Amino acid sequence: MAASGADKGRRDGFALGLNHGYFHGRCAAVMAKYAQEAPLTRNYRILYVRSGKGYPYSPLDRAIIDSLSEMTEQLATAFPKDDVVGLAAAFKPDAAIVLDAIGSFPPEKADALRRLGIKTAVWFTDDPYYTDVTISLAPHYDYVFTMEQSCVPLYRSIGCGEVHHLPFAVNPRVYHPRKVDLSLRSDVCFIGSAFWNRVQFFDRLAPYLAGKKTLIVGLWWNRLRHYRLLKSKIRLGQWMNPEQTSARYFGAKIVINMHRSHEDESFNRNSRKIPALSVNPRTFEICGSGAFQLTDVRQDLERMYTPGREVAVYDSAEHLIRQLEYYLNHDEEREAIAVRGLERTLREHTYRHRLAAIFKVMFGEPS
Repeated sequence: MAASGADKGRRDGFALGLNHGYFHGRCAAVMAKYAQEAPLTRNYRILYVRSGKGYPYSPLDRAIIDSLSEMTEQLATAFPKDDVVGLAAAFKPDAAIVLDAIGSFPPEKADALRRLGIKTAVWFTDDPYYTDVTISLAPHYDYVFTMEQSCVPLYRSIGCGEVHHLPFAVNPRVYHPRKVDLSLRSDVCFIGSAFWNRVQFFDRLAPYLAGKKTLIVGLWWNRLRHYRLLKSKIRLGQWMNPEQTSARYFGAKIVINMHRSHEDESFNRNSRKIPALSVNPRTFEICGSGAFQLTDVRQDLERMYTPGREVAVYDSAEHLIRQLEYYLNHDEEREAIAVRGLERTLREHTYRHRLAAIFKVMFGEPS
């Protein structure tokens, strides 16, 4: 019996490794295809003002700086606390791009940059959740970019002439398929904070997830009514950097994406109750990691990915359980969707694509 059990273990382990290796190879082929595409370098002088904040903004700063370094002839970067105006006067950029600006970059500095004759742009990355704040910042910039399409009319209504929807994206240097140790693999993975809408949802999923190899990582998950049932599967308060997050994504058979609610008053400053219609950064990061994504539906999702082909979707806890069960038992279909999601991401949703969109608006580049 012992020998038979050992033989079965070897066979199962070999099959598991073979399948994961084959899947990784398919993803690697997609990565290689797009790695050959060199970015177009523009003869622009760009000043980029970082968010000046830690995680989760620092990975956005990194992604934008990596892409700008490849796409422009001359790039200067600054933190909000720096003498940004003095730097701009010496560097003489064609444009200054500010990330976020909430509580970090005083609007007086943006005004001073404009007085120097420099085109200014701000990219708001927390819309609509902090629109009570951003509505007072937007008029200080020549160009306003927002990741939330429902906020475009808001900024236009207060007199901003150049307002554009600019979604999140992925940095392929960080979020990409990779070899993942067996210890990092799971059936179902969710990484993110336990906002109240997520708590209510996961409490309904708890009995099902308790029977799977589940990984949940983030803050406040002890709010769950069924916390004890899932406690062994939760990394409470654990922080993972983007590389670790991407590895966990690729190591999971299914990654759940669930957007936060725009009505959660305990975390938001959105007194106008502007709806959240656009997808979160996790949408792109999961697909960019080569993982299979099972996501709730935002209105903007179908412009980014094709449900059923590049991602899978759910609309209730019961539907999510049915989807989990189906795709956990249909490996080939699940992996094919993940590969197509990866390819769509690299074709359309990297930070190079987003910065090219900014340049098109600010400098009139052709499509």
